[in-house]
Amino acid sequence: MRNYIIKRLLLGVIVLMGVVVITFFLARVIPSNPAAQWVGPRATQEQIDKATIELGLDQPLYIQFTKYLTDLFKGNLGFSLRTKQPIVNELKTYLPPTIELVIMSTFIAVLVGIPLGLNSAKRKDKALDHFCRFFSVGAVSLPTFWVALFLQLIFFRALNLLPLGGQIDAKLKLIYQIPNYTGFLFLDSLISGNTIIIKDVYRHMLLPAITLSLYPVGLVARMTRSALLEILSEDYIKAARSYGIHEQKVLWLYALKNSLGTTVTVLALSTGYTLVNTFLVEAIFSWPGVGSYIAGAVVSLDYPAIIGVTLFSAFTYIILNLFADIIIALDPRVRV
Repeated sequence: MRNYIIKRLLLGVIVLMGVVVITFFLARVIPSNPAAQWVGPRATQEQIDKATIELGLDQPLYIQFTKYLTDLFKGNLGFSLRTKQPIVNELKTYLPPTIELVIMSTFIAVLVGIPLGLNSAKRKDKALDHFCRFFSVGAVSLPTFWVALFLQLIFFRALNLLPLGGQIDAKLKLIYQIPNYTGFLFLDSLISGNTIIIKDVYRHMLLPAITLSLYPVGLVARMTRSALLEILSEDYIKAARSYGIHEQKVLWLYALKNSLGTTVTVLALSTGYTLVNTFLVEAIFSWPGVGSYIAGAVVSLDYPAIIGVTLFSAFTYIILNLFADIIIALDPRVRV
């Protein structure tokens, strides 16, 4: 297991280095002038030339790349051309709201997708199976923006049960002191013990989390069903049933355990995909996360911020894949 993990880590480092090289050189061919963006729209040519030297853009590419790698190893992603702030500090501000959404959407995907796929496989070609497959395909196929607007129309406009957007009610900000211990608002509200803030933050998270969870729900349900259909025909499942073991125990303990490798892989990849594709949902629900941050960076051609988020996304994918590989490798046959 140790050698397996080390091998996967080395492969992950190679992938990450490839992403660093590609993003660095692609950023240098973007038709923009970072020095002009740094000093502002009304800068003189003298100020632009001075900023070019200050940013090191007058140096050869290999020197710029070497300096960039050195800064990366120090945990320095550079400065945003738009806000003039360190990108690491900005990510610390914008990442927690997005991570909270992704965690909740992943929890919903596991809670809904696995039972859905299991019951679909259990009742193959029955009405429930057809419904589960229809729901899974629909969940993956529906456009995210349409789902978000539809949920707002139903739960805010028609039923008035959930808020339209934002992370917390503006009135609560005036009445209560909003806790800020870790940067994760929902976790901080739990730590503070204020039930009013906890309930309000949860209500604001629910609609965007459900919207983000539809895609992984569909994938998890489909993959769980496909894996279980093959496993349920294995001899050890037939033997367990012949011994009179309860059907639910056979399904949930014996069959599901051996299907989790495929499900975990899909869930890990979909979680990484969700983390870096939240900008549309965050824009619709006015959620102050990394999606809105990267959207502003793209519009203003703030390539240091774009590279910073790209590297973070690549690192997240690598860690999630490593986590999935370790879980799959618990089966000795995979390691061999």
